[in-house]
Amino acid sequence: MIHPMETRLLFVRHGDSVHTREGVVGGPKGCRGLTDTGREQAARLARQLTAEIGTGKASIYSSPLPRAVETAAAIAAASGLRASQDCGLCTWHTPPEADGLTHAEFFERLDAEGGGIYRPFQKGNESWAEMVTRTSRTITDLAHRHRGESVILVGHAETVEISFNALGLLPVYRAFDLKVSPASITEWITDQNPTEWPPPRWTLRRFNETPALGGGAPAPG
Repeated sequence: MIHPMETRLLFVRHGDSVHTREGVVGGPKGCRGLTDTGREQAARLARQLTAEIGTGKASIYSSPLPRAVETAAAIAAASGLRASQDCGLCTWHTPPEADGLTHAEFFERLDAEGGGIYRPFQKGNESWAEMVTRTSRTITDLAHRHRGESVILVGHAETVEISFNALGLLPVYRAFDLKVSPASITEWITDQNPTEWPPPRWTLRRFNETPALGGGAPAPG
């Protein structure tokens, strides 16, 4: 149980996905949901999150991509909560012509010379800075909407990474990389107003935690 005015954001990366195994760009058409392993991971994750949330007020949001929707559905089924979709939690907004291409084809066909933080690496793609801004706005809006509650945000590795920009106030370009495992949990909390100025202090309670086999104590990420 959390403090009455403590806002708790639980970031979840989707389970093992078909598009990752196949090495293709997983947009709305290229994503074919979770593998059997991913569904097992989502079920374990759902049991753990349901136990943690208990009877406290909580909400679930997910990226609209099938792998995230399927992971969120498992959590919703276990907890009895309704899962909503928000495109702000999506990974890269790649152009439609890239959807389903292998990564090699994507880089070859749509390469944009001179990509970087503010310039896309591929034609028609988002830049990293654009995705950080989009996702950070969504995270902040959801924290404001559900102040004093628990919110489960089911997205992608990038969603978890960008939580460090949105809540940890890191610069757009970090000086280090983050490894985010499938079906992992990253948790941030604050007892301050999520939209106050100056920005509130958030605490990173855990990062990249994955539920153990059998639904027992979580294993280290």
